Amino acid sequence: MNKVLPLMIAGCLSAGGLVEVAHGADLLAVYRDALAYDAQYASARAALDAGREKLPQGRAGLLPTAGLSSNTTWNRQATAVRSEPPTSSNTEYNSNGWSVSLSQPLFRWQNWVAYNQSELAVAQAEAQFGLARQELIVRAAQAYFDVLLAQDTLAVAQAQKIAIAEQLESAKRNFEVGTATITDSHEAQARYDLTSAQEIAALNDLSVKKQVLRSVIGKEPEGLKNLKPGVQLARPQPDDINKWVEMAESASASVQIYQALYEIAQREIEKQRAGHYPTLDLVASRSRSRSSNTGSYALGAVRPGSDTDVHAIGLQLSLPIFAGGATVSRDREAVALKEKAASDLENARRTAALNARSAYLGVSSGLAQVQAYQAALTSSQSALDSNKLGYEVGVRINIDVLNAQSQLFDTRQKLAKARLDTLAALLKLKAAAGSLGEEDVAAINALLE
Repeated sequence: MNKVLPLMIAGCLSAGGLVEVAHGADLLAVYRDALAYDAQYASARAALDAGREKLPQGRAGLLPTAGLSSNTTWNRQATAVRSEPPTSSNTEYNSNGWSVSLSQPLFRWQNWVAYNQSELAVAQAEAQFGLARQELIVRAAQAYFDVLLAQDTLAVAQAQKIAIAEQLESAKRNFEVGTATITDSHEAQARYDLTSAQEIAALNDLSVKKQVLRSVIGKEPEGLKNLKPGVQLARPQPDDINKWVEMAESASASVQIYQALYEIAQREIEKQRAGHYPTLDLVASRSRSRSSNTGSYALGAVRPGSDTDVHAIGLQLSLPIFAGGATVSRDREAVALKEKAASDLENARRTAALNARSAYLGVSSGLAQVQAYQAALTSSQSALDSNKLGYEVGVRINIDVLNAQSQLFDTRQKLAKARLDTLAALLKLKAAAGSLGEEDVAAINALLE
């Protein structure tokens, strides 16, 4: 499947009321900063390193084991002989030795199964890390878009405040010359005060959104690039919700995780049943023991020391007969856990399908909203111009102009939000299908100023 994100921004951004900052940080730079700083991603990377160690651990059960041991002992022996007359002796000597042992499994079926499980455990760790990477892309992009939207909201509030201030001044002038009532001034003043409060709220929200992005990238975001004007947005490819659902049900990272867990659970049954099977090992050992000369103080005799070397090689067969029912119980436990893993896998598939449907519908809805808001923006601008003209000639009152201004700025803000929400939905759609990657971030990044 094509990994390049099939999107471009529809329409053009309206110049009025939107923040346009040149030479700022872009989405790709923010994502790469997040790769180096984000704590959740760092945790996932460490978990991947730990998960990869399952393979050598599983392989160890198929390889030989060797051991070396040694000992040294100082001995003192006192002997009393019950005789007439009684006699006694004290003996002191040193004994020491060493041994080397080697064991090579020839047939241990549970070890082979454990090795297969370790391969699946590594696959699970890789899928888990892939999921964390995709989640990081979505989180970093969402935080980036939230800052852009907060900037746009603030810019809209500031532009609206300026427009209302102009209308307020106009109402005051008209009142002074007697062509308008004091009501017009009061209405404009009330709307101006309300917009001032909205500007304060927008400033606070922008500060919060910047801190959220800072927690992801580890630095204060400054001068983030906004969307280019004049670009178009295409529908996702393939433009078929059922195909996206099929991809999600098979390729979603969460599905791959639970698929690996299910296969591990299947093999766990085989592993536990292998507890009834015999085991066969090749064993070899070599040992050497030595005791020093021994002397008897009472008798004045000295006995010679001894050296002993032992070499052994052979086969060791072990056949379990009865383990108190533990093996059978673990078998039943493994069967139950396999059923649980099967249900978890099915739930993961259903959840992935639901996420894909939701994201696809979010993209479709977002595209329709962008188109509708673009048309509404043009209509709102025309309505504002008409109301201003009507106010000047006396067929419209001040509140009509104020309402038209509010509608225009509200439409402009909603259009900006619809564009950013559509981008976020597109990323979530790719993530639901398990194909979201850095190339998709780069595709969106190309649409920034």
